[in-house]
Amino acid sequence: MRTCCIYPVGMSSLAVKQPPAADRVYTHVKQGVLDRRYEGGLLLTEGELAEAVGVSRTPVREALLRLEVEGLIKLYPKKGALVLPVSAQEIADVVETRLLVEEHAARKAVPAPPGLVERLEALLARQKEQAAAGDLAAAAVTDRCFHAEIVRSGGNEILSRLYDQLRDRQLRMGVAVMHSHPDRIAKTLAEHEEILQALRSGDAEAAVDVVHRHVSWFSHLARGEVR
Repeated sequence: MRTCCIYPVGMSSLAVKQPPAADRVYTHVKQGVLDRRYEGGLLLTEGELAEAVGVSRTPVREALLRLEVEGLIKLYPKKGALVLPVSAQEIADVVETRLLVEEHAARKAVPAPPGLVERLEALLARQKEQAAAGDLAAAAVTDRCFHAEIVRSGGNEILSRLYDQLRDRQLRMGVAVMHSHPDRIAKTLAEHEEILQALRSGDAEAAVDVVHRHVSWFSHLARGEVR
């Protein structure tokens, strides 16, 4: 989610210290991979990244090592970093984990407290605006927030942290599918409406059924199609 920077009274943004160079490179490359500016199969070089971010090559190497540990790139000495494509196995693993967590969370969210319903309504309204504006990357972020809100509502911090660990993988897959199948966004919004209505009405089984259909669709369509 986008956040706002708040500075103390009397301080300007110029007085705020920049993040370390390696962190800036890490953020630049990771965001590029997640929003598909750097697509799977692209070879990134240290020199190009250093120039893009305005740093030396040393912090670039540090950032790329972190990204390799996260499974987003593969380093090749003296050549560069290959952006790894999303694999069918990764999709299957993420979907299986999502179903286990989200079906449980949907059932546990009933009866839904008013605060949860209000937050979901606000997120759905935001996602509709983003979709109408054609901002698919932002819509994918809000999509993740919508589902994470339901998971967090259960109050299980361990489960919430597990779900949060899927965030980057889900964002990457979600943006890829939206670009490949732009007609899917309307279906996604409709299913979010169904989930919200089931929670409003206190129908746990209906909520679980929609969540299962919503998440499983992704697996059926995306398997073998996301590159």
